[in-house]
Amino acid sequence: MAANSNNLSVHMNAGDGETSYTNNSAPQKIGISKSLHVLDEAIKDMITDIGFPKCFKIADLGCSSGPNSLSVISRIIEKIEHLSKEKNGSPNNEYEVFLSDLHGNDFNNLFKMLPDFYEKLDINNPSTRCFLSGLPGSFYGRLFPSNSLDFVYSSYSLHWLSQVPKGVESNKENIHIAKKSPPEVFEAYSKQYNKDLTNFLESRGLEVVKGGRMVLTFSGGSIDGRSIGDIECLQFTILADTLVDMVAEGLIKEADLHSFNLPMYAPSKQEIEEIVLSEGSFNLDKLDEFVLPWDIHVTSNDNLDDKYRIGELVLKFIRAFMEPILAAHFGNSVMDEVYGRYGKKLGELQSEDAPPFPNVVICLTKK
Repeated sequence: MAANSNNLSVHMNAGDGETSYTNNSAPQKIGISKSLHVLDEAIKDMITDIGFPKCFKIADLGCSSGPNSLSVISRIIEKIEHLSKEKNGSPNNEYEVFLSDLHGNDFNNLFKMLPDFYEKLDINNPSTRCFLSGLPGSFYGRLFPSNSLDFVYSSYSLHWLSQVPKGVESNKENIHIAKKSPPEVFEAYSKQYNKDLTNFLESRGLEVVKGGRMVLTFSGGSIDGRSIGDIECLQFTILADTLVDMVAEGLIKEADLHSFNLPMYAPSKQEIEEIVLSEGSFNLDKLDEFVLPWDIHVTSNDNLDDKYRIGELVLKFIRAFMEPILAAHFGNSVMDEVYGRYGKKLGELQSEDAPPFPNVVICLTKK
């Protein structure tokens, strides 16, 4: 993720502990797997357009601190190597890879994975052909020199806004877009997303070479023809209810709850298409939509009948990306209480009651 929300701490849980993003990013991994066909096709088309430069410049924007980033980088490099071998026989490409996220990201945890990454990378002499570095900064502004990138990748980051939208003061106790949110709240979130995605595309439009590609996966799109704006994110509503309960018991200040809104927005397909067209730096080659059950990482790996155990496992996933921003606003001291209560409420939520998460993957070509 990469956002800077009014000084809130927008990053994943650091380290490799029980509540870390490293150990609780399976849903994102599953989502990435469903978008790999777009990634592979984009790489093949890019090679057709720009050929094989001596050194491929690749960036993962919003890399976070878990294993998913390096897994995708491996696939990108190995796909290019395969295509190069088919054309040239003996590939000798070099790769410069930038892993970028905000300054608060746990880059150290990511770097600890590099020895294993190099060992498993299926190319000859990986340590002398793949040069990898971390780059802190927000992707809603410039990060690289002009015309310096061939391929940009980002997964599950572009639904994070650069800041909490202005004009959402009336959204008291909702913490996000909800069915009972006032109309101006929907408008404020949409306006902020339009501004942020436009800034993202303008910056990449200067940095990516002509014919270069971007593949971006994030929350958004539609479910059964309904846009995400018509679908309440029930998990966030339940979290809001948990906080409301704690305010009633004097554990959290009411003013703190009323001033808290999540800097996240899942755009509709139409919004994405209109912003890309309006900004004008890229052609939108593909926009695929898919949905994931809210407990996909549990149901795909566990034969569980205990609904509270399922709620606990879903909680770990949500806590891994949500805790830093809540702790920065409400304080670390109440986090265990918040998530303990929240986990029990999630346990009461049956899979059939919760709308699945809508996702989009888009491929863009620099004009």
